[in-house]
Amino acid sequence: MTMEHTQHVPVMLDEVLEYLQPQSGGLYIDGTLGGGGHTAALLERSAPDGKVLGIDTDRLALARVELRLAEHIASGRLILAHGNFAELSEIVQRTGFGAESGVQGVLLDLGFSSDQMDAPERGFAFSADGPLDMRLNQDLFMTAADLVNTTDEHELADIIWRYGEESRSRQIARRIVREREKEPITSTARLARICAAGVYTKPGAIHPATRTFQALRIAVNHELERLETVLPQIEDVLSTRQTIPTSTGDAMYSRGAGRMAIIAFHSLEDRIVKDFIRREATDCICPPRLPVCVCGHKARLRMVTRKPAVPGPEEIARNPRSRSAKLRVAEAIVTA
Repeated sequence: MTMEHTQHVPVMLDEVLEYLQPQSGGLYIDGTLGGGGHTAALLERSAPDGKVLGIDTDRLALARVELRLAEHIASGRLILAHGNFAELSEIVQRTGFGAESGVQGVLLDLGFSSDQMDAPERGFAFSADGPLDMRLNQDLFMTAADLVNTTDEHELADIIWRYGEESRSRQIARRIVREREKEPITSTARLARICAAGVYTKPGAIHPATRTFQALRIAVNHELERLETVLPQIEDVLSTRQTIPTSTGDAMYSRGAGRMAIIAFHSLEDRIVKDFIRREATDCICPPRLPVCVCGHKARLRMVTRKPAVPGPEEIARNPRSRSAKLRVAEAIVTA
């Protein structure tokens, strides 16, 4: 795979565009730039003068998009920033993005791109052998190999259970500890064999190592903690009144506050997003037993999708990795 080429197919692209409704002059944030597919579509739909801030913690992803969308960078319509989306507020402040007119849409696609998953040297998958790395950001100190070879058995089992929802977590952790005593576990293929040892897999079932690999990837990259951190920041970015200049620059108009669109790929992520949107779409979050409200909480979001949107059969056939995707959308409530 060359730097110029990307294998990634953006998930639920039509639905993202339908819900974010990009328009000329609008400002949009793609907090998980990846292969740049969603960003390219947002730029196209918001032409001629809409702008996108693309954020990614993976420097290789940024480099690929820098080549792919060079003309938009040159025109000033695309701004790229290296960092984790959990640093959204700081990145927005540093770049000055939306400082004058506000942001109309924020997208998070929490899945990993095909460029990352299909690169054996990144260590995310076990279809081809590679180093047990799993870091999205190569600046991170701890790799999956460090985690597997230094974590005690009880904690390792807890990680595999909590983040992978793997019923065999204790058995797998015990085998990992036993095998690493012989020799450190440093390759994806060896870890996959350890996870699958003695397990009969029915045709069509997921590989016995899948949930363990998911758990380690989440732990290495602190994915759930960072998702919980970014959600209130998105709310803050979107909840100001949007006043947008027209393409001619000689008039202004206001529109409703912006929308967040978040695509999750497993139940742990989706539950965090669902619970946050439900809480922030409710005026009072006091326990039901209290006779009067004492929390003072006011709704800052409106649910746009009561139930998550999911990919259709045609998209799943075209891109099997999209099959577990769930898209939830909320709109910030405009305050005077």
